[in-house]
Amino acid sequence: MTNIPKLYQQCWVVRIQEALSDKNPLKLSFLSRHIKCLIIFSLCLGLIFLSGFFRMKHKDYTISKSHKELLIPFMPCHAKTNVMFLKTHKTASSTVLNIMFRFAERYNLTVALPADQLVHLGYPSTFLARFVEEFQAIGQNYNIMCNHLRFNPSEVQKVMAANTFYFSILRNPIPLLESSYIYYKHVAPAFRISKDVNEYLASPMKYYRPADYKQNIYARNIMWFDFGYDNNAKDNKKYIQAVLKEIEQNFHLILIAEYFDESMILLKHTLCWDLDDVVYFKLNSRSQDTVHTLTPESEEQIKAWCSLDWKLYLHFNQSFWRTIEETIGLEELEKEVSRLRTRQKELMETCLLDQEAVGKDHITNKALLPFQSGDANILGYNLKQDLDSRTLRTCQKMVMPELQYTSYLYAVQHPHKKRKQLGLPLLWTTFQKKTQPPAPN
Repeated sequence: MTNIPKLYQQCWVVRIQEALSDKNPLKLSFLSRHIKCLIIFSLCLGLIFLSGFFRMKHKDYTISKSHKELLIPFMPCHAKTNVMFLKTHKTASSTVLNIMFRFAERYNLTVALPADQLVHLGYPSTFLARFVEEFQAIGQNYNIMCNHLRFNPSEVQKVMAANTFYFSILRNPIPLLESSYIYYKHVAPAFRISKDVNEYLASPMKYYRPADYKQNIYARNIMWFDFGYDNNAKDNKKYIQAVLKEIEQNFHLILIAEYFDESMILLKHTLCWDLDDVVYFKLNSRSQDTVHTLTPESEEQIKAWCSLDWKLYLHFNQSFWRTIEETIGLEELEKEVSRLRTRQKELMETCLLDQEAVGKDHITNKALLPFQSGDANILGYNLKQDLDSRTLRTCQKMVMPELQYTSYLYAVQHPHKKRKQLGLPLLWTTFQKKTQPPAPN
């Protein structure tokens, strides 16, 4: 009776003594009934104590949950199949596009593909719904949108369902601009007339003409432009804060290219997808011998020259890690990243002849040769020759470059339309049998 208040204990002691001394059957009956009540009462108090103990033991786990999860701790997780990915330039977005295309194929989803012979959704023009093939016939019934476009929320919403999940990816503007310089060397006039990236950055306004914005977009604040904003806008604090707030309202998640594996795990959790839905081979990367070393002065100049992109990146890099801490937690993230890399290694051993990406001159199957641009040597893959048909298809999809995959899906979804003229063979012509979306996690 140690858990019972003291006054209550004294009362029970007097009653027990009276009943035993009188040996009165009624009092003894009374005593028997109340002893049972006392035992039950003590058991209840014991359970309350144990409950408090275990709650203390799992305090760290409870705190790591978000407020919403605490309110609905057992809320079921259903895979999201209506997804819009804003594909930004030179941010590992071609790898994300491959992930999105494979998911669409796996569950026979409808992709909002570029109309006619386009390989992008009207870029660099601001996106319009009519840039999507058969929009007038299909309407707001597309599941996936992920080809290059310049974001225009009102027009995107005409194509995608109201419950669509929106996400994008950013990259540190310093390596991004160097990559853009090499990749778009012969496209952007500012790059074309400068000798190298360091010379360009030493005096960008000597080469850059804001009026040539459709050609020079790659030369300054390219991510800001992709999100639909003026990449030549002045660096005004009030303006920047308004844009950042608007992006937060339009997008549910912003990933970070420098932490690509961590980004894929966060995406997997947020969309309630399987591990194999986000496993990948790195696509559209270039050989190290085409990477130019930036001087310290050039790196600092990029922060000023691309200040809109720089502040965009810093803001969402912080929110990225905050989201991870509030949802997955760093310890669990590390475990899942390890599982992702293990699965990736397994698939590379299964699929790849060379176990790594190879230069353009060493890709034997030219149907899998990535588009080559500027001074970059874009890497690709060679597949093993002894794969069974099912494994071969899986491996082909994982290494298929962006233009080839877009052309293939277009032919599958719109078989009566003229194929996009990329000179690429169709390795298979129909979707696999439709499967159900992933089971809840």
